[in-house]
Amino acid sequence: LQWETLARQFVEYEQVAPFLIAEEQKRRLLDFLPLFLKAWEQSAGITVFPNIQLLASEVAKLLTKEIKKNLNGKPAEEARLALEQLLQQKREVEDGHVLLKSVYLLSQTDLRTLGNIIGSGLPAALMQCLYLFFTFPLKKSSDDGETSEDDPQTQDMLVQIMHNIYKEEQGVEELLAADKLQSLIIATASLWDQCSPAWKVPTGRVLRTISKAQTKNSIVYLQAVDCIKIAIQNLFKLADTLPAHDMCEAVSIILCFVKDSYPISSALLTEFEMNDGYQLLLKLLLRQVWGCEGLQENEGDPYLEEILDMLTCLTTCGKTELKVSGNIVHPQLPHFDFEPTESSGMTVKNLQAFQVLQSVFQRSNDVRLCGRILAAIGTIWAWDAVNFFLLEWTLQPINQFTDIIHLKPHTVQVQFFKLVESVVLDMSYIPHEILKKIQYLVKENIVPFCTLTALRCLLNMTKKDLLFTDIFRDSGLLGLLLALLRKQAKILRKSAGTQVTGLEEGTEKELNAVMLKMVAALTVGSVRNTVVLKDYGMVPYIKIFLDDECYRSATLSILEQLSVINYEEYMSIVIGALCSSTQGELQLKLDLLKSLLRILDSPKSHSAFRTCSGFNGLLSLLSDMEGALQDPPSGLWATVGNNCILELVFYTLQGITAALHLDPVNSNFFQKNGLFEKMAEDLGTLGCFWTQGEQQIHPGLEKPRTFAEFLDAAFCSSEPFPRWLKNCIWILNFLDHMVKGTLHLESYFKEIQTEVEETSTNDWEEPQAQEEHPSYRSFSCRSEMRDTAIVHPGAVCVIVRLLPKLYKEGHSQLSQEIQCAVADYVLSLVKSEKSRQVMCGSGLLSTILMSCHDALRDESHPLHLPLTRVFEKLASQAIEPDVLR
Repeated sequence: LQWETLARQFVEYEQVAPFLIAEEQKRRLLDFLPLFLKAWEQSAGITVFPNIQLLASEVAKLLTKEIKKNLNGKPAEEARLALEQLLQQKREVEDGHVLLKSVYLLSQTDLRTLGNIIGSGLPAALMQCLYLFFTFPLKKSSDDGETSEDDPQTQDMLVQIMHNIYKEEQGVEELLAADKLQSLIIATASLWDQCSPAWKVPTGRVLRTISKAQTKNSIVYLQAVDCIKIAIQNLFKLADTLPAHDMCEAVSIILCFVKDSYPISSALLTEFEMNDGYQLLLKLLLRQVWGCEGLQENEGDPYLEEILDMLTCLTTCGKTELKVSGNIVHPQLPHFDFEPTESSGMTVKNLQAFQVLQSVFQRSNDVRLCGRILAAIGTIWAWDAVNFFLLEWTLQPINQFTDIIHLKPHTVQVQFFKLVESVVLDMSYIPHEILKKIQYLVKENIVPFCTLTALRCLLNMTKKDLLFTDIFRDSGLLGLLLALLRKQAKILRKSAGTQVTGLEEGTEKELNAVMLKMVAALTVGSVRNTVVLKDYGMVPYIKIFLDDECYRSATLSILEQLSVINYEEYMSIVIGALCSSTQGELQLKLDLLKSLLRILDSPKSHSAFRTCSGFNGLLSLLSDMEGALQDPPSGLWATVGNNCILELVFYTLQGITAALHLDPVNSNFFQKNGLFEKMAEDLGTLGCFWTQGEQQIHPGLEKPRTFAEFLDAAFCSSEPFPRWLKNCIWILNFLDHMVKGTLHLESYFKEIQTEVEETSTNDWEEPQAQEEHPSYRSFSCRSEMRDTAIVHPGAVCVIVRLLPKLYKEGHSQLSQEIQCAVADYVLSLVKSEKSRQVMCGSGLLSTILMSCHDALRDESHPLHLPLTRVFEKLASQAIEPDVLR
């Protein structure tokens, strides 16, 4: 209803306006506009006004007329003050402000309405206003000595109107007719240090809007008046005196017109180049280098960023494509292809622009600026991969940067080598010349951090393709690294037991670690490189790095490659390290065992394992763990988590199983030398099994549980279970898998890492409840359902020998129950005829009988019945009848 009323009032105004004098027309329109503005505010900007285009035209014409009237015949400073009084809200008469606000709202409606505003002559009038506001700062009032301030609301509306108008080509064309644009552009280049501070940013915003909307006519106009030429000349005059930040702000405006005009015409770029525009940029950027008026370290200059972005874009602006044919040095990666393709339109054509970036990087030590230039180079490569070759075969930026990169800040070094790395990883190209220079950096080691970063770069390349194992051997890098590692190993051997601290030691340690990783990467899959390492006599020196966890992974990788050419030497080193490790070096033992397992995957290694006393070495680990699982723990074991101890037991048994797998010679050796009996003795001393004499016999059980039910109850239910019994069940599980010859294939131990880690004596208290572990549940069910074929009958012997030791004072009923469950499980193992044949053919029956002697003779013993059944089953396949009798 309100809009309908306003529409009728405006129609009435239109009807009488032709018959009114100008002053009366103005008064009637000004009386109408407050009502219009009020309706607009109340309707949240949703207008229902049929004559809005005509209203916009009338209001814009009146505002243009008022601006001209306030400017007419007045000196610049007086005119500026008059405009301020006209447009500001805080005046007795606010006609000018009402007009401005009305145009501001109307310019946001639609293109037809905006077109009417543009056609009113307002674009040129507003440009003149902006010129005066920017060029003539407000002066102090003579009355109070204070400077009056520009009204921010008025300023925002004025700038937004100009933005809406000048983003249209029609608005720019109207501006040209009044010949006002070049005056403001040149003013920004010559008067930046004298202009109104409050109008710097708004003026820059308006000029950037005009720049993006340039037309062919606007470019011709700017060229005709030598606008860019004059601006550059003026900026050169300010270059030494204007603060760097202000200089960037002024230059960025001029560069916008150059860059934005190029898709239409190259005229302004040519004018920029002909008048030393690049020299101006270089001078400006080098001022940033020395930080005369630099920003805070964590700040950035948006105008500097803008200049660098535009300069990066200008590298692709040129009339002709660069035709550079370089020599591709071989070998190259299989996926590399340098067949010329159609131009993407984003190839480098302007080497002058790129030279500015290159020169600044070479002369700068500023972290942000150098990093920004490297990012720009990465962007240019991303536009078209051919740009890398065009630049390297002409200006050679990366090649030259390599010579000076050690002088740059650390973060710049990291970024640079990531850039070099991308050439290989993303382009599949091997830049041989650059790699030679990087290798020289490593050799000279002028700055350890730079050497470290360079080596990491080469390491990541080496992992890309085996071809690098040949390249870096032939280039001498492998030999260089071996010589450096020999030197470091000697230092480590001499300084054993001494404590070195400090930043240098940290970097040196990292460097050693990366060198070892690099040698490991160069030997993986390369027998030739492994032979080089051995011929250099490096094996004794490589061993030295095993003791430090920081170096261990790479060292073991190198030794594992050594096993390819000499299993005996590998086994001798690893088993020797296991046997010489101290009780507290738990992680060393685990790492050595895991490495050993990887090598034992190869059947060819089994003989070397046996001849190097591998079985005795692993069993010695178990004997060294005496009392480790007692509850509560004591001594050194009190500081070690329960799961860590179980893990060591697991990997030790895994190693033994892997060495026995499908190897009759090893199996016979292990059995004939009584090593199963030794294993049973060592496991029995771990602390979770009973070793203290007589056991209390409990009356018979009504509903005994199976071994599988014990597994689920111990680990998958809320039933409280004592720690000793859980540990016993885990070890029996390991042995069960050993019986079936599958323990070395299992990785389920990771599943129990979700158990609470024990790091203090309090952790050894009996838990009230445990969370369910689905992975363990599936494992326990799986163990019950698997084929029960016996592969290693000696492991059954171990289980039976441990059977009487499944006891704990105070848990006599639970002890009897688990004993019966395990005995029944052993019975299930020998149910099949094949399993009985394996057991009886093993020659181990006498050993088993001796371990169960007491239970078999005492009919009241809880194990008497289940064990008797076991031997009744075996009797049908008896190969040792005398023993059975």
